[in-house]
Amino acid sequence: MHEMSLAEGIRSTVMDQAQAHGFTRVTRLRLEIGRFAGVEKPALEFAFDVVMRGSPAEGAELSLIDLPGRALCYDCMVEVEINDRLDPCPHCGGGKLMPQGGDEMRIKDMEVI
Repeated sequence: MHEMSLAEGIRSTVMDQAQAHGFTRVTRLRLEIGRFAGVEKPALEFAFDVVMRGSPAEGAELSLIDLPGRALCYDCMVEVEINDRLDPCPHCGGGKLMPQGGDEMRIKDMEVI
C-alpha cells in the first residue's frame, strides 16, 4: 500500500510549511490527483487520517480533486482528454497519442489557522 508513503510525504510537506509560515493547524487540504497516478483514493484517505495524527493536519478535511488524463495526438496535433492510456484520439480517432498529463499528484492548497 504505497498510499501510506504518499500520506507520509504529505505530512512532511505540512510540517515544513507549518514551520516556515508559523501556522498551528490545517483545517482543510486539497489534493489534486491525476487519472493515471495509480492512487487508490479510499486507501489514501485512510492513510491520511492515520499518518496526520499528532501533526497540524490531524482532523483536517481532505478534499481530492480529480485531474483528467491528457495526451497530444500526433495525427491531428490536438491535446485531448483521455480516460485510458490506450484510448484512441476522441477528436480524430488516431492512435498516435503521447501522454501529456494525468499522472501527477500535488497539494493544491491548505486552509490553515
